[in-house]
Amino acid sequence: MLGSGKYRAALAGALAAGLCLGGTCVGTAQAREIVPFADGMGRGSIVVRTSERRLYLVNGDGTAIRYAVAVGKPGKQWSGATEIDGKYYQPDWSPPREVKRDKPWLPNLIRGGSPGNPMGVAAMTLRGGEYAIHGTNRPSSIGTFASYGCIRMYNHDIADLIERVSVGTQVYVVR
Repeated sequence: MLGSGKYRAALAGALAAGLCLGGTCVGTAQAREIVPFADGMGRGSIVVRTSERRLYLVNGDGTAIRYAVAVGKPGKQWSGATEIDGKYYQPDWSPPREVKRDKPWLPNLIRGGSPGNPMGVAAMTLRGGEYAIHGTNRPSSIGTFASYGCIRMYNHDIADLIERVSVGTQVYVVR
């Protein structure tokens, strides 16, 4: 049955992984791909365009690797320049003050690898705030305005990106 929870869960998983289900092939809503990119940013830098809900890793040859992301909800978006100041696999998560205020039932710490941990399989923290580029336990949020300001990626995409960049990589968030 199309509306059953079991079918929806299977479809959501297939969409996140870009798989085939019941003979119908599905993929992510703009799978990771190399695209033309001429914004003048330096090779290896990251550009997040919140209006597009896309992250670009600049190749420096007029192209970039484009990833679908989720960005801040209305009123939670930000823009500016920063850099990656940490890279973590299976990170623990402590809800920031604003999240804890809105969701007081959350525990003070969710261990990495837990299905309830919103950081997913990896995270890269950004200098100057409580924001990060990270995976997600909610792949259906990718392509939407869903976070408190962090940049969410499919887990397979953050696993790819974290291996391509270093601490100190420049990050530009533009609207």
